[in-house]
Amino acid sequence: MTTFGARPADPARGTGVAVDVRDRLAPPLREAPDGRTALAVLDLEVIEEDLFRANAVFEDPFALYGGQVAAQALRAAGLTVPAERTPHSLHGYFLRGGNAALPTVFRVDRDRDGRSFSARRVVAIQRGEVIFSIAASFHIGQEEPDHQVDPAPEAEDVATLRSCSIPRLLSFEGRMPTQPYEGAERPTRFWARCTDLLPDASLPGSAVLHAALLTYLSDISTGLAPLHDVDHRSGSSLDHAIWFHRPVRMDEWVLLDVVPRTVGQGRGWYTGTAHDSAGRLVASLTQEALFRKRASLDRAKQARAERHRAGG
Repeated sequence: MTTFGARPADPARGTGVAVDVRDRLAPPLREAPDGRTALAVLDLEVIEEDLFRANAVFEDPFALYGGQVAAQALRAAGLTVPAERTPHSLHGYFLRGGNAALPTVFRVDRDRDGRSFSARRVVAIQRGEVIFSIAASFHIGQEEPDHQVDPAPEAEDVATLRSCSIPRLLSFEGRMPTQPYEGAERPTRFWARCTDLLPDASLPGSAVLHAALLTYLSDISTGLAPLHDVDHRSGSSLDHAIWFHRPVRMDEWVLLDVVPRTVGQGRGWYTGTAHDSAGRLVASLTQEALFRKRASLDRAKQARAERHRAGG
């Protein structure tokens, strides 16, 4: 089996329509006996109105994976909007390193419910501190018009490629096509799909779950890898944004492609796309991350690891 990367493989209230979140927890999420599945990670406990807790915890030598907390935050927001409204964008900021061994609490503010749009803000909290925040918007989509300017990136048919492990992601498998940047430390183009048994994306409320799984996937690589050199590399994510253009089924193959754009002032910025196997553009993304000297990033990583071992 091919190895994906260098890291180890284990791991508000407002006016509008009233929503009873407890009715929106169906269909039930399937959970493996040990609890280590993507769906279990996205399963949220209702603590109070607009207050949720993610209880799937596990030991991880790294800081809490950004795609995980972003996906959980989007799911929390989605549980407070009418079922026919699906996410069309999210904009998130990574504020502090989180700990995968601790539960995370999500507080949702309902900024607005209009005739076709709902706006939500979510903060993720561990040990009384905000570690992540997002603004997310939901929309009642329309089928027409539907235009796509650019084709999907070139990639071999997924059926012709060997299996590829994706580090840190639960319940995901990958396939590795030819890479556009030879020698990059991490892949920038790959196929992926969720192996959990998922509810049909057309069922009420399920589209948010599939979008959350795409969010979970979207942060696993970096478009800055081709710009790494002997002395410098990318570090922690600073902010992350996704636009959901069309419905997506995450139990089917999705091609994720990320592209470097610029590095300066100690930060790097890249963009990306997600296409389904039919070549439809289902989502676009962009992210900014630290880009510094390797020695500086390694010292910071060591300090985080020491805090993690100390229970911080």
